[in-house]
Amino acid sequence: MSRRLVSVTLDNLEDLPSRCRRCVFWELDPVNRDRALETGDPELEKEAWVSSTLLEWGSCGKIVYVDGVPAGFVLYAPPLYVPRSVAFPTSPVSADAVLLMTAHIMPEFAGGGLGRMLVQGVAKDLTRRGVRAIEAFGDLQGEEKACMVPADYLLSVGFKTVRPHHRFPRLRLELKSALSWREDVEVALERLLGSMTPEGALRPI
Repeated sequence: MSRRLVSVTLDNLEDLPSRCRRCVFWELDPVNRDRALETGDPELEKEAWVSSTLLEWGSCGKIVYVDGVPAGFVLYAPPLYVPRSVAFPTSPVSADAVLLMTAHIMPEFAGGGLGRMLVQGVAKDLTRRGVRAIEAFGDLQGEEKACMVPADYLLSVGFKTVRPHHRFPRLRLELKSALSWREDVEVALERLLGSMTPEGALRPI
């Protein structure tokens, strides 16, 4: 089984689930969102948001493929690009953080570690760009709003609550800690392999 993680672009945006391509919950403020749903085309609004964010800021999402099939995705951006972010009781997002807007794993691929893989991909991307942390508004009532990330999911991939709330807590993931677990594993493997290498026998006394 092959897994591949790629950045969201206009070319692969259609690989997101249909309901997600038409969802502009995060990308528009409530007034413009309602207007787009009533008279416009939310899918075009979504595409316009991705296009402008890519041009002005850079990569704003990841898609994971399993054997060539889209299995999950995540979208993220600075709060400046996410009008809905100011509408939460636990806002604002910290000045040193990027907002993880939404994440979703297709049900048939759930439980395979893809969620952590997506977050690791985001962490690597943002670390290279000098970002210190990722924050997200979790939903303690789970899947009622499909565009919200369940708080339990965020906690399971390493986020910590920084602003409690009975429904929409704000959670934070320090990027240094997000990458350290993998680095620790790599260091341990290097030590293990090093201890198995008969270097001493090759060195002159």
